[in-house]
Amino acid sequence: MPTTNGNRKLLDLKRWEFVSIAPQATAAAHFIVSSRHYRQQQLLLSSNTAAHLYNPSEDGFVAVPSPALAGTFGAGACGVAASFSTGITTAALFLTATAGTTTSINTNQNLQRDLRGYSVYFVGGNNAGKLKTIASNTIGANAVITFAGAPEAVAFNNSSQYRLMTPVWFVLGAGTLAAGSFRKYDLATNTWTTLAHANLPSTIGTDAKLVSTPAWIDTGFKSFSTGTATSGTSTTLVDSSRSWLAGGNGQWANAQIRITGGTGAGQIRAITSSDNNTITVAGFATTPDSTSTYSIEGNDDRIYFLGNNAVGLHIYNISTNSWTAAVVPAVARGGAPGAGMSAHWVHSAPAADWNNENTIKNGRYIYSFRGNGGAQLDRFDIAGVTWEAISYSPAAETFNAGTKYAYNKDRLYISKENTGRWFAFDFAESAMQAWGVMTYTQGAALVGDTAFDVTYRDGATEIDYLYMLLNTSNVLLRQQVV
Repeated sequence: MPTTNGNRKLLDLKRWEFVSIAPQATAAAHFIVSSRHYRQQQLLLSSNTAAHLYNPSEDGFVAVPSPALAGTFGAGACGVAASFSTGITTAALFLTATAGTTTSINTNQNLQRDLRGYSVYFVGGNNAGKLKTIASNTIGANAVITFAGAPEAVAFNNSSQYRLMTPVWFVLGAGTLAAGSFRKYDLATNTWTTLAHANLPSTIGTDAKLVSTPAWIDTGFKSFSTGTATSGTSTTLVDSSRSWLAGGNGQWANAQIRITGGTGAGQIRAITSSDNNTITVAGFATTPDSTSTYSIEGNDDRIYFLGNNAVGLHIYNISTNSWTAAVVPAVARGGAPGAGMSAHWVHSAPAADWNNENTIKNGRYIYSFRGNGGAQLDRFDIAGVTWEAISYSPAAETFNAGTKYAYNKDRLYISKENTGRWFAFDFAESAMQAWGVMTYTQGAALVGDTAFDVTYRDGATEIDYLYMLLNTSNVLLRQQVV
């Protein structure tokens, strides 16, 4: 029987309810990182050596191997989830099968979890462009993955390049950075892997955030524009039916294009620039033509680092396992963020003006409250590489250490320090709204964001919940978004 949600504002008041307690009480710098994949698992990091996964479907925590982070755990420690996994392999955007059949692939990965229900996307070789659901997999070295659904007409083989659409969390420690300060935890292989940290600040000691712009969100690819090419070259895809914004590097700069069908299917490329009807990339392996369908999406290859009492930002490229030196935007940020800051990529606001692909706002901006006892809000334009201060009303509530944030669709939900007071910032309306009070007592306000959202889905029905792990407590609560 399909689920229906009959809750109505005013008629149905919001109520916080207790869920499983966390393994230990929160302390300074503890944080939770959401995975927007099948099962929506959350990674809780509580020290350089302790991490747990929370499974909302079962309402329970389980320990994972030690992160073994270098440095001193404290303010500025942060993390983010990405949209695809390459297991323990670094500096790569895909893996390559070693063999296959019409219903399976052999991998060179040591899989340590049952991945049924997750997906695999093929970016090249035999069956490029195919998205397959995992029916089962073997556990151990050179694992074999078997797919649900009808067999393919052509067998997968050692030309088949693929991505595991399974969770991977990137975590940055605090203190003096060293080898082991930046690591990733891969769900499929149950491993932590050390990544490059060169070009980041030498010391992390003030509230900071990592932000990803994933193409895969929740249950599939999130497209901001789709269509069929009219022509192409080795570096361009042209769709003469479009009227995108030109100027500068264009509205799609620094996003990605994915060829979803026809000639060149499976290819994913970062967009270097765009104009009114043309997408430019560094180079296609197979030139698109008039049979090529495409999707423009968030850039899977990028992670942004913001904060640490600095107006600049840094970009990590997964494909090269490298950080840029501090990015210098055309317009600098108006002030440095501090304790209680936020940073969220906005991708799913339903307002019509946010989804008009010729002037699109979804997918283009990272919104960031500065915290530090202030009310200032800035947003970073990913395409234009500029900051701008955002005016909103009423800009009277201030945010400091202990403030928690959770992004869901058209709103950023904010819990102010340890007061229990909640607000909802509406992106389309650029307005701060009251969102009730959580009346349970909290301890001292702590740096570290321990709020997140989870969505229950049944067909077209979506029911959203906000969770919060209280300051200086192991109490975890949730409330339905009415």
